[in-house]
Amino acid sequence: MRNDRERCSSSEEVDLVELIEGIWQQKLLILMVTLVVTAVAVAYAMLAKPVYEAKVFLVAPSVSDIAELNYGRNEETGLEPYTVKKVFDVFMQHLDGETLRRQFFREVFLPSLQQPQGARGALYAAFNSTLDVEQEAGEQGRAFLAIRNSDPEIASEWAAAYVSRASDSARAEVIGSVTKEAQVRASNLQQQIENLRESGLRLRDDKIKRLREALRIAEAIGLDNPPLINGDISREVSTKMDGELTYMRGTKALKAEISNLEQRKTDDPFIDNLRNLQIRQELFQGLSESTRDVSVYRLDGTIEQPDSPIKPRRALIVIIGLFAGIFIGCFLAILRYAFQNLRKNRG
Repeated sequence: MRNDRERCSSSEEVDLVELIEGIWQQKLLILMVTLVVTAVAVAYAMLAKPVYEAKVFLVAPSVSDIAELNYGRNEETGLEPYTVKKVFDVFMQHLDGETLRRQFFREVFLPSLQQPQGARGALYAAFNSTLDVEQEAGEQGRAFLAIRNSDPEIASEWAAAYVSRASDSARAEVIGSVTKEAQVRASNLQQQIENLRESGLRLRDDKIKRLREALRIAEAIGLDNPPLINGDISREVSTKMDGELTYMRGTKALKAEISNLEQRKTDDPFIDNLRNLQIRQELFQGLSESTRDVSVYRLDGTIEQPDSPIKPRRALIVIIGLFAGIFIGCFLAILRYAFQNLRKNRG
């Protein structure tokens, strides 16, 4: 039994040596296949269209960049101030949003194609694969945009244009929100002012009616002037001359007051809290009409035109082609050796 094992081991060693010798005899085939595959890899590496990547690094705006946005937003007005994080988040939503991608695809990418080929969905997928938006992990308020194109100048121009469009739409949203909020507050206060004015007008009409009724009573009793009353009774009567004893003012005073009330052009000076409401309404109205210079992001560095392509990686392609050629050549050599042995055994 021990002899059988030795013979089996010796046979395996002989087969392995024969295989290596057989592959070595096919070295010309391996060399030819390696040269062909490597040549194809070199040709691809040299002829493949280069791809350039333009990157834009973005950071959150500074407090001074959004200072005009927070004008009038404090505890007194009841408006919550905007933070740089909130503004930058709005910008990032537009930068990474589907709306801007679709708009840029329609207005910039498609017109750049001389002869668009393929379905619109496939073209959009191709455009999407050339654009990346990412926020840097572990750091709030930092992100970057990357756009890839075969032309380095176009890549940098598109990157700048894309960021600019995102900035414009984000600024419009933020400023629009601030303006709308101020407009709503101003409108509510204006409504309160109008309600107070209507209420003041009704109160004036009611007062005129009361005075006319008191005038009729004074005329009926022939009281032209208020009576002269001394002592405590005089003070008591005086306090009631605006109520049920109003007629005791006399016809002359009543007529004069009625005439004055009827000729009054506005009740604003006589309405409580109206001036405070007007001041607040004018403040919010001014906030809704004011123009604001706001930045929703800052560039971290500059947008530079890329110098070297990121694809194709020529050295890596050639190395992969070389090893792929050796592997394919060895595989074909083994197959050829096995086929030759099979024919020899059958013969």
